[in-house]
Amino acid sequence: MTRRDDDYRHTGVAATGHADATWARELLGHLRPTGRDIARIVDWLGATVDAAVSLRDADGTLLAGAPTPLDDGLVTDIVTGRLASASWEGDGRHLRLIRVELPPPAAAGVLAVARTAPFDRRAAGIVTHTAAALGLLLRAQHTAATGHRLARATSDLRLAILQLLMVEDISAARRVAAGLWPGLLDTDTACVYVVESTPEDRDRLAEACIEATREQSLVVRCPAVDAHVIVVTPRDTAGTRLRALCERQPDTFLGGSARQSLAHTAAAYGQAVSALAVARFRPDKTAVHAERTHPERLVDPVVLGAWTTRLLRPLDTLAHHTRAELLATTRLGLEFTAVSAAKVLGVSRNTVRARMERVEHLLGADFSDLAARAAVHLALNTEAALAEVRPLPAAAPVRLGDLLTGPALRAWAHDLLDRLDTDGRDLRGTLRAWIAAGGNAERAAQLLGVHAQTVREHVRGAEPVLERRLLAAGSDLYEVVLAHLATGALDPPDLRPDPHADVHQA
Repeated sequence: MTRRDDDYRHTGVAATGHADATWARELLGHLRPTGRDIARIVDWLGATVDAAVSLRDADGTLLAGAPTPLDDGLVTDIVTGRLASASWEGDGRHLRLIRVELPPPAAAGVLAVARTAPFDRRAAGIVTHTAAALGLLLRAQHTAATGHRLARATSDLRLAILQLLMVEDISAARRVAAGLWPGLLDTDTACVYVVESTPEDRDRLAEACIEATREQSLVVRCPAVDAHVIVVTPRDTAGTRLRALCERQPDTFLGGSARQSLAHTAAAYGQAVSALAVARFRPDKTAVHAERTHPERLVDPVVLGAWTTRLLRPLDTLAHHTRAELLATTRLGLEFTAVSAAKVLGVSRNTVRARMERVEHLLGADFSDLAARAAVHLALNTEAALAEVRPLPAAAPVRLGDLLTGPALRAWAHDLLDRLDTDGRDLRGTLRAWIAAGGNAERAAQLLGVHAQTVREHVRGAEPVLERRLLAAGSDLYEVVLAHLATGALDPPDLRPDPHADVHQA
């Protein structure tokens, strides 16, 4: 047996002869992004030099190849750095051991190559180059894996901050954000944007949003919709930069909220999703909630605030965190499905349903009735938008039906629904029946004496006419429902809050 340093690191491809450089091209092929597999490289080395090859770490754990009996003392000398390589000959076997640098916490490993023929210059060069390539590849994979873990942890942290904002736990959200993004939430108000592309492009889009907002915004991959990126930003310039981003990116749309208190992030998110629906019909692919007239802005804010306060009063008996949790969950549950709301909040869908059922009981609302959903949605939006407005002490009680009879609101409602008459189909009648049936196409079809598919086609056809999403629950649909209530096409819902929680009737 011989012990010596056999460092062939300076053995170049030219030393093997230009005509025999095929192995070098093959080894490079294994280092390409699509071919980086340690086991495949070890197998390739064995086939190339006609040898049995194994790769093990300092503890003797086999990383690739087949087990090979080795001298423990020799292995120790190599992994500790006393030897860079060693060779052994005997019993008709030629063995070469080479130190391979491994990522931490392992210091090094050993590449063992055993063959029956002696190692000529070509075989020695191939083994040495392959050992170096394995070390580089293992360290690169470790670095990439560490980077992926860090990126995933950062992404999870961003989502956790958003979920805390959604349930109005602003103090906790600021504490979590302070470690990585100092000053990000040192504000009382912010805007929420939702950027839509495709699920395949979502990661790239998220990185583009981070870059566009100069890392001064909370950028979150939406947990509910694979094509959405959510951006919470306190800076007015972020909207301009995101618009410019959408202009440069094909098939990318942007919806934004009005500026809201951080405590009303859930409401702002709903506004942004609603605006996103409008953006899909616009040439510039962008829309902001404040850019279109909404029904709550056409009602006396003091009267609307008084009605909202009275309707939501049963919730005032709850602890603050419980009330905030129920309202945040209900806002999202009215905007999206229970499954999507659960993903955004980081809870189970059964938890979402249980919280919404509790709100139903307290408010005396039946959420299977679209009119009741629209009324509660109006109250929740009003509470968010008019948080600083206090109703006059002597304000007389008002019912929802009376609230919706103002001339400005009625004019808006007629103008909106009159658009349906421009279509040759009876979109108005179908939409009214569909809303009355709770958004159920089959029941609406029975009322109209038509096929359910006809109902769906009519409702879908009304969406571009009204510039609002209807088949997906949310702000757009509830605005159309309120328009039907304001024009008298549908009767207002009978909301009867829990009498033990509030003696007044909404």
